[in-house]
Amino acid sequence: MIRLPILHQSQIFLLQEDYPQILDTSVKCREKECISLLKKCKAMVGLKQVHGQMLKLGLFYDSFCVSNLLANCALSDWGNMDYASLIFSQIDDPGTFEFNTMIRGHTKDKDFEKALNLFVEMLERENSPDNFTYPTVFKACAGLGLINLGKQIHGQVYKLGFDDDLFVQNSLINMYGKRREIGDCCAVFERMEQKSVASWSALVAAHANLGMWWDCLEIFGAMMGEGSWRAEESILVSVICACTHLGALDLGKSLHGYLMRNLSGLNVIVETCLIDMYMKCGSIERGLSLFNKMKSKNQLSYSVMISGLAIHGNGHEALGLFSEMLKQGIEPDDVVYLGVLSACRHAGLVEKGLELFKRMRLEHLIQPTIQHYGCILDLLGRAAMFDKAISLIEEMPMAPNDVVWRSLLSAARVHSNLEVGEEVCRKLMQLGSDNAGDYIIMSNMYAQAEKWTDAANTRAKVADRGLDQTAGLSLVEVKRKVHKFVSQDKSSCNWEEIYEMIHQMEWQLKFEGYKPDTSEVLHNIDEEEKLERLRYHSQKLAIAYALLHTPETTTIRIVRNVRMCRDTHTYTKFISVIYNRLIVVRERNRFHHFKDGTCSCRDYW
Repeated sequence: MIRLPILHQSQIFLLQEDYPQILDTSVKCREKECISLLKKCKAMVGLKQVHGQMLKLGLFYDSFCVSNLLANCALSDWGNMDYASLIFSQIDDPGTFEFNTMIRGHTKDKDFEKALNLFVEMLERENSPDNFTYPTVFKACAGLGLINLGKQIHGQVYKLGFDDDLFVQNSLINMYGKRREIGDCCAVFERMEQKSVASWSALVAAHANLGMWWDCLEIFGAMMGEGSWRAEESILVSVICACTHLGALDLGKSLHGYLMRNLSGLNVIVETCLIDMYMKCGSIERGLSLFNKMKSKNQLSYSVMISGLAIHGNGHEALGLFSEMLKQGIEPDDVVYLGVLSACRHAGLVEKGLELFKRMRLEHLIQPTIQHYGCILDLLGRAAMFDKAISLIEEMPMAPNDVVWRSLLSAARVHSNLEVGEEVCRKLMQLGSDNAGDYIIMSNMYAQAEKWTDAANTRAKVADRGLDQTAGLSLVEVKRKVHKFVSQDKSSCNWEEIYEMIHQMEWQLKFEGYKPDTSEVLHNIDEEEKLERLRYHSQKLAIAYALLHTPETTTIRIVRNVRMCRDTHTYTKFISVIYNRLIVVRERNRFHHFKDGTCSCRDYW
């Protein structure tokens, strides 16, 4: 039998000091006094003292008192679910409120299995769930990944008539969103007669969870278009993340302004999110300015700033910030070190990278993950130190995965090392990799070596195995709207105007000495067709569109989903001189800032 705790004499003395009115035998303890004292509790010791006095005065069997005692113990930040379970077990006939409290408490502690077991017990005892029960139950289902059970309980919601309850419906959107069931998520939202800001926020978060960034912006636009909603911090954070991934700087700046106008102050999480957005949208100055103005910086804010500087190729500045972080007494974790090693990788700091990799393990006792090894291998590969890279792979405590080998394959392509490329490709095939990009890289390497038969056979494997090949695309933001281009694109309504601009640009380029690098077109076709393919590259179309539709001093910002080729890199350097523009291009892993005919990467990428 479970026994309730007995108060020690020391606790009685403490209780007499803190709560003299309840122990004064001349004053009759009233129910409201117990509730008032419970509200004042800020630690378990105080709650245990009030609990003991309730037992002493016979108030434990007062349902109102015991319910408040249970809620304080289970739901307070300082509460204790083990102690709450002891209290709950002593209640002879717990009602819906008590079950809801316990389910919510276990869900808060992420003990989702216990929460669902209590829900089952609740039904077995014939207690009727209410609109406070289901939101936590759906959260527990999402936490355990039990989407089928969640759908069964969803059916129960309709049977019991809670299908029009706003909080229940919002929790359903959250559950389906977290389990990536976007169709069901949208269906629930569309059927809702009444919506709240939380409904919109949950829908945006669901799309963000799947990386559906375009949809996030469209949903946010639809919400603001209705004119009756005031965006909250949570939905703005999700939309800022969408801007971050799409490179939509102007929209991101507008959201920052909205936050400044409507919130008295920004917390560390929101500020860090904004810094991440500015850095990944290519605005280093704004990111640094916001970071320097932060009143309190934590490990995450330093990590985001270090990684941001790294992707812009500012390796020395990133390492300087890392040193500042250590001086502030903030301990680095594996994520911080990943940013530090990335900084060395993008800046080509081989010796410094190896030194920090060693320091991470020996000084800070952080075990390298596969991502850390991937950074070092990429660093060695870019320096053409393939023997050292292979030795490191052999020394790894874990089996190398496809990401590790792929980083080496990318380096082999950069240095046109066909021998290493073939060996790495064999390793990838042994791992059962079905990444179309691996075959494309090998096919391109064969083409560079003019081994056309091998190139054709390798590309044929992509079609034979039904692999999806990522199409290269470029995004450019003009007047707060993001425009997408693919090579040879004629989908735009004004494509003829864009193509004419391309011809004007080529005319200017001839006078500057630019010559297309047709070796980048890795197909066995004639020279004229190669020139045609290079002419209407997606990045060149995006630049042409921006030149047509932005003022002369405006920075052009482009986001690409694949690595930039040498020809496009050279082309963009010339354009930055001819039109006197700063052109910022973001690839998957780094930025290029083109100005006055030079690039921030110093041709190392």
